[in-house]
Parts: sequence; C-alpha cells; structure tokens
Amino acid sequence: MSPALVFDCDGVLADTERDGHLPAFNRTFEEAGLPIHWSEQEYGRLLAIGGGKERLATVLTPVFVETAHLPTDADEQRDLVARWHKTKTAYYTRMVADGLLPGRPGIARIVADAAAAGWTLAVASTSAEVSVRAVLEHAVGPDLAARFAVFAGDVVPAKKPAPDIYLLALQELGVGPEQVVVVEDSANGLRAALGAGLRTVVTVSSYTADEDFTGAALVVSSLGDLPDQPATVLADPHALGVDGQVELSHLEHLLQTP
Repeated sequence: MSPALVFDCDGVLADTERDGHLPAFNRTFEEAGLPIHWSEQEYGRLLAIGGGKERLATVLTPVFVETAHLPTDADEQRDLVARWHKTKTAYYTRMVADGLLPGRPGIARIVADAAAAGWTLAVASTSAEVSVRAVLEHAVGPDLAARFAVFAGDVVPAKKPAPDIYLLALQELGVGPEQVVVVEDSANGLRAALGAGLRTVVTVSSYTADEDFTGAALVVSSLGDLPDQPATVLADPHALGVDGQVELSHLEHLLQTP
C-alpha cells in the first residue's frame, strides 16, 4: 500500500483565513443587514472554534437575537446559519476563482513530487467541500487536484480538534496511521491528527504562529520554495535537516520514525 499525504486546507494549501474567509464573513453580514464586522483580532479568537457554521452561530446570543429581530426557534436559527454560510461560501469561492488567494510556498511542488512517487493524496478539512475544492484546484492545478480525495465540512459530527475527520480519512483511504503524513497549520489541527495517531508537519500561518505545537514531527514557516521563498525551521525533533524547503524525502523519513 502506498503512503498517504493528507493536507488541511485553510492555512495550509493557502493562507485563507485572514484574506479569504474573514472578508467573506463580513460581506455576508453586510448583505444580511447585520450590525456585525469581525476584526482580524476577533476572528483570530474565533478560529479556536472548528467550522464556519459553528463560528456564525456564536453571534446568536439572546441579546443579539432580540435586538436584531432574529428567530428564537432553534430549528429556524440553524436554517438561518445555513443560509448565511451558503452566502459566505459563495463569496469565498469567488475570491479563490479570481486568484486572490495564492497557494502557499511548496504546496504545488511537494504535491507534484508525491503524485509522481505514487503517494495517495487527500485533504481533511472542517471547511465546506466546495470551498476546499476551489482552493485545492487553484493551489495545485486541476490535473493534480483531481487526484485528491476530499473529506470536508459536515462529513463527521465532531470537528477539529476531535480526530474524527482523520479517522474517517484513514478508513476511506484504506491506510494505517503508520502510512500517513499530515500537513496542518494550527494547534487544533495538530491535536486532531495526533488524536488519530498521525505524524504531523506544521506549516504555521498568519493566525497560528504563537500556538503550541507540542507533538509535531516538524514545524516550519512553510514547506518552502527555493530560492525565492525559503522555509524557516521552527522545530525539528527528528533532526531532518531541512535546508530551505521540505522535500518528499523528509516526509519519507518521518514514516520510518517511531
């Protein structure tokens, strides 16, 4: 069985949170006539909550529901959040299609190398599948994107930091934990992957640089693309010796570590 390389989406394939999801949420609030505008700092705190619909639901406090004349019935509120999220996803995917969210350094390179070496490729994300596929295609190109299995959105009941999305990926891909390397960008994502017993490389993103990445097999600023976009090594517990960019050989070495 070939090894598998599984990526998170937001912050890993592209640095999407600050420049993509946040403005899409705020445009949704504006369109809905809601007096809400999340700042970068506030949105950074909300990232501790896995899933866009779950973040949207935080605005439905009793006081806000009353002052904004929103429904009080739980089912109606769920429908409202779903409509908001659909609008937000449409704004977001349009931004991706317009090329406003480029892939992070090293993503296209390492995906191409892994595909050529016969690795199984996948994405495991809490974001909506349509958003994930839009980012993936833009980051690696349509041909390589077509080779990916995508596990996204509400396919599992508990989102990261629960390990459910990674446990589902293992089951559907038919691989064991010892055959998988994950690329994540956040502490929640790392906890999810570690909970499934997976070796995890962390590429920190704009909102996650100061988080606790204890347990990661490697922590870098990005996967890197030499010579113009070198990676900085932040933690290398297995002494991989990354010099400017993470290579497929480094990931192969991780699969041999206990």
